[in-house]
Amino acid sequence: MLEKEKFFIEVGSYQNNKFNNIVCGDSVLLRKCIGENRNIAVLSDGLGSGVKANVLSTMTASMAMNFRVRHEPILRTIKAIMDTLPVDSVRNISYSTFTIIDVDSDGEAKIVEFDNPPLLLVRDNKVTRIKTDDTIIKRKAEGDRQDERLIKMSNITLKKEDRLICFSDGVSQSGIGNRDMPFGWEDGIDEFIEELVKKKPKISARELSMRIVKQAELNDILKPKDDTSCVVLYVREPRRLLICTGPPFSENKDKYLAEIVSHYRGKKIVCGGTTSQILSRELKREITVNIDDIAAGLPPSSQMEGIDLMTEGIITLGALSELLRKGINNNVSGEGPAWEIYRMILDADIIDLVVGTKINVAHQDPSLPVELEIRRNVVKNIAVLLEERFMKEVRLKFI
Repeated sequence: MLEKEKFFIEVGSYQNNKFNNIVCGDSVLLRKCIGENRNIAVLSDGLGSGVKANVLSTMTASMAMNFRVRHEPILRTIKAIMDTLPVDSVRNISYSTFTIIDVDSDGEAKIVEFDNPPLLLVRDNKVTRIKTDDTIIKRKAEGDRQDERLIKMSNITLKKEDRLICFSDGVSQSGIGNRDMPFGWEDGIDEFIEELVKKKPKISARELSMRIVKQAELNDILKPKDDTSCVVLYVREPRRLLICTGPPFSENKDKYLAEIVSHYRGKKIVCGGTTSQILSRELKREITVNIDDIAAGLPPSSQMEGIDLMTEGIITLGALSELLRKGINNNVSGEGPAWEIYRMILDADIIDLVVGTKINVAHQDPSLPVELEIRRNVVKNIAVLLEERFMKEVRLKFI
């Protein structure tokens, strides 16, 4: 369950709409192929902005992702995308940029770029461009005419602490026309990233992508002139998180549960009063209740030496499941135990869920709300959400 990994690839993204637009014309799709231990990221920028751009970029990103998941040849993927895009009735062209990044478990990255700003490699705190092989793709156009599109392809072996960064032109062209950057941010973004990484060497992919997009917004004086999107892949040691909930089925497993928690290398969360009492007894450590930590509808958290967070069980897990279902990525400022767990999950890569299978009869009472499912089903639902929506590696153990 706790085997050692060579490295982990964290993937994070952040987006911002063009000023006064309610729909983003860029699309970002992220996928972790569990069985193959591959990470795929696609960033697409549709022609123009608003709904039409969103349709173009969504179609492009979805096709690119589906083809890459099935290991379809790159050139076939690109040609299929270009032949499928609908033609814009005003400009009489079909157009959507894209960047595809496919990284396997050995750190071998395959990258395809079409008309997005060049992808950046951050290595040893320095920003560099990756050498690309250029290929011309021909596609059918009006009449007998053919359009030629330049595709840039590259392969690179990533090292620990490397970062790959791609973004839409809303980032690189932000601030264009301003006195300080008349030609946009393209010349200053390298320095911004280098300074940020030097100040915060362990900055997460999620935070770095957010900081880049937020700075682009500042460049446009808080009124973005275009949709802005950024995707970051960060190669590093994995961050582990243990979430332990529920007493073991048999009391003779209580000591085993305490050993798992005591020897775990990473942050630790314990959910459940009975579980907390078992660990307190087995580890001979006292529990202190945080009286001031009372969120709406949730019991307060507690403290124990060696445990990062200790909360109530099924109610808190139900609230956590709802937060994960909503997928609240950008605003994580909520208060209470469920929000604390949520923030810790966002910062973790490998999440070990240890679930006791002793049934608590209180949770079988039909008069309780439907949300109070038995612990096992709640945790399984959390595991699915973490894998499919948050690209986390989840390891589930029942005792």
